[in-house]
Amino acid sequence: MNAFDFLAPQRNPKTGTGITMMLDKGMGPVTLIDLLELSGRYVDLAKFGWGTSAIHSREMIQEKVEIYLSYDVNPYPGGTLFEIAYSQNKVEDFLNEADKLGFGAIEISDGTINISPEEREKYISLVKENGYLVITEVGKKDPKRDHLLSADDRVKLVNQDLESGADLVLMEAREGGKGIGLFDDHGDIKGDELEVLIEGTQVEKIIWEAPLKNQQVYFILKFGANVNLGNISPDEITALETMRLGLRGDTLGKVNLG
Repeated sequence: MNAFDFLAPQRNPKTGTGITMMLDKGMGPVTLIDLLELSGRYVDLAKFGWGTSAIHSREMIQEKVEIYLSYDVNPYPGGTLFEIAYSQNKVEDFLNEADKLGFGAIEISDGTINISPEEREKYISLVKENGYLVITEVGKKDPKRDHLLSADDRVKLVNQDLESGADLVLMEAREGGKGIGLFDDHGDIKGDELEVLIEGTQVEKIIWEAPLKNQQVYFILKFGANVNLGNISPDEITALETMRLGLRGDTLGKVNLG
């Protein structure tokens, strides 16, 4: 039972909506256990950011994966590693290693490289056949290249990935959340582009990368407490959950908990 439970509303964040994806930039096991003891039930997915898992020992990564799984959190390596594996024609080796390490999901992205729609579909199917939760990402990491994508382009890419078998689609915002994807140079949402995505896609299948507080507040007020949010810093997990539940001034009396 939570403290002050008679004052706080509740939601069930483990039902497939209201997903919180946390960005792990290289926490040690002890720090991770402390974090998950406090906030583990508010985390659904944990991304080992970009290529961080490739510079730590296999034993360390396995230990962290086991810790995540013990708290019912699904861990996965960042999409950058998939892109490197694809570029080196080592995707099969990448998947075998991910399996040995215990990862439960795989991210397929082309934020830095280019992958044709046909190849993208091929690897979504391959990863799915290997038993992983398949997460794809839409958007480019270079703002100049990303700005070439219109809202309609993003709709098309999201729908293609879902039709190919992806379970969830990340909307790229990087860890900074400014000048990329649906965010302008100040980190504010481009409302008109968001509306195009809302009208043209299955919103419940999208995880909105929203590393900044103002972005998290926007999406919660727009979609309700159970909006899917990603690239959340470990030290912001508890803060985010209070915003989802209307326990913070930004959302107090304004949030839809349904």
